[in-house]
Amino acid sequence: MSKLVIVESPAKAKNIKGYLGRGYDVVASMGHVRDLPAARLSVDVNNDFAPKYAVIKGKESFVEDLKKKADKADYVYLATDPDREGEAISWHLAYLLGLNLSEQNRVTFNEITKSGVQKGMASPRAIDIDLVNAQQARRILDRLIGYKLSPFVSQKIRRGLSAGRVQSVALRLVVDRENEIRAFVPEEYWSIDAKFTNPPERKAFGAVLISDPDGKKLKLGEKNIANKEMSDKILADLEGAEYVVNSVKKGTRTKKPTPPFITSTLQQEASRRLSFPARKTMKLAQELYEGVDVNGMGTVGLITYMRTDSLRISEEARAAGTKYIRDTYGDKYLPSKPRYFKTKGNAQDGHEAIRPSMPDVTPERVKDSLTADQFKIYKLVWERFIASLMESCQQETIKIEIDAKGYTFSATGYSVKFDGFTVLYEEKTDDSSKGDAEAPLPPVAKGDVLRLKSLLGNQHFTQPPARYTEASLIKALEENGVGRPSTYVTITSTILSKEYVERKGKQFVPTELGEAVTNLLKETLPNIVNVKYTSKMEDDLDKIDSGDKDYIDMIRLYFNDFEEPLEKAKKDMQGVKIKLTEEETDVVCDKCGRNMVIKVGRFGKFLACPGYPECKNTKPLILKTNAKSFYGCANYPECNFMTWDMPTDEVCEKCGKSLFKKKGGVLYCPDTEGCGFTKSSKKK
Repeated sequence: MSKLVIVESPAKAKNIKGYLGRGYDVVASMGHVRDLPAARLSVDVNNDFAPKYAVIKGKESFVEDLKKKADKADYVYLATDPDREGEAISWHLAYLLGLNLSEQNRVTFNEITKSGVQKGMASPRAIDIDLVNAQQARRILDRLIGYKLSPFVSQKIRRGLSAGRVQSVALRLVVDRENEIRAFVPEEYWSIDAKFTNPPERKAFGAVLISDPDGKKLKLGEKNIANKEMSDKILADLEGAEYVVNSVKKGTRTKKPTPPFITSTLQQEASRRLSFPARKTMKLAQELYEGVDVNGMGTVGLITYMRTDSLRISEEARAAGTKYIRDTYGDKYLPSKPRYFKTKGNAQDGHEAIRPSMPDVTPERVKDSLTADQFKIYKLVWERFIASLMESCQQETIKIEIDAKGYTFSATGYSVKFDGFTVLYEEKTDDSSKGDAEAPLPPVAKGDVLRLKSLLGNQHFTQPPARYTEASLIKALEENGVGRPSTYVTITSTILSKEYVERKGKQFVPTELGEAVTNLLKETLPNIVNVKYTSKMEDDLDKIDSGDKDYIDMIRLYFNDFEEPLEKAKKDMQGVKIKLTEEETDVVCDKCGRNMVIKVGRFGKFLACPGYPECKNTKPLILKTNAKSFYGCANYPECNFMTWDMPTDEVCEKCGKSLFKKKGGVLYCPDTEGCGFTKSSKKK
């Protein structure tokens, strides 16, 4: 019998074909094959929001070829990705190929290994229509809101803008944070910091003043010592004081390992440790999932599916990880009973956390087979997973209180009693302010008289909240229940590409345009940028997965909630235009002598005379550089694509567009938002 297996990517098709062998033809759908056409609304609002799907432009011949393959095959398996999008792609394929929706022809692979593929093929099921409807509800709601809201925003601010169900909430978070920073008024406060030794020990240790002779607590950051005068008075009071240890408290504390990665935590940790943007992290993770050629092993998927918010791991993987820990570190590095992490209530538990597909395959084992960046991500995933199975770290803590003329100083520190999981991995945090706040302390006992090395009053100022980074914004979206694992990259990429936000280092800073869009929506359609409202919408959409909500009723509820205020806003703001500051250039208008400004039109940015309508002179915006040529689209100004990278004769394996070559030999698809395909042009 001939069997046709349809997956999403060519890389995965090649690897799965190797595992299945003769009798199987494995082909890639290159992602979605059918969608809502962009040129029109494509949703019948008056007929239960019926979607009007069509084959994606450019894929017509591919679909015809696929139909011929399916007709010749004795059986067709739909093996697209194991999530909502993958389920929907399988459903669209079934429709186009005339397959029976009740037939058990849907297979999923949580990992692209021989055992993972065999396990998936051995457990076919029917397409899960609830998962499909959950995806349809999101797609239709996003189309309805985006298609109707974007023209309104464009009309009121400038053409070509977009707004959406999730991206507008993400943008609001960034804008609100910037407003908090602007409104923040720093306040002065002081701390009294001392350094001591305990003879004959020579090593100094630090302590901070925590209370005065009246017993008043002086907590750092609470402005108890408000100015230099108060600080100087305390320093004067302490002149000639004897510093005596009046309390030594010892204790123990347990530091538990963090769970294995889910999509959001992988993106956050890769940003903190490696400075990788979320898009890059997900591209590398996808390559590791779909399979790489490993010396001595052949082509194999090294990690499980990378779009997940579940913390569940299989008992088989747990056993393999436990064996590695026992063989490498010994039984004392294993907890007395297995550790299970609880998945959040709104998470989809369809597949596992992100983990190595073969826990005994260490990063060093595959290092020579991976690119440098692939290795970094694999090492991160592998170490995090193994550490999550290990014993906790045990620390001995010590707190010393020192008396001087009724004033009390405090010093805290700890030592590691048992390193546990920290022998392998510790999570980074966004809060770098803690630094070495707790350092090892020398031996001291109650009644010891310490030698004062220094006593200083130090000025501080309260700090505003930090701007969002991509990692912290993703964390905020996740914590607020906005968006899902498959959407975080798209959300952050969209607000950057639309120039609503710009990067300053790692920080996200809203542009004037981004603030204008947010302010307009806050005033006219507050629900669209309301975090709690959007979170409830996500929860309701999740209920479609389990069949607890009807997806058409769900769409109707939220569309009606959106349409009425939008129509009111259109009426109330008729004739209103929000004016943005125009960027002036040093290009002089050759008709009237004014400095030309940068404007944005249908085909991108161009130069225009600010004297409009008296002077209507415009020019193409030419990007200048020092002795370096760039490549631009021949259809300028209809197409304003340009790049410094050289075009090649190779085409994208996903979408068929020409690939460009970056410095260093990396080939990439110019459609970074819709495709994002890259590969190395160098042979290993």
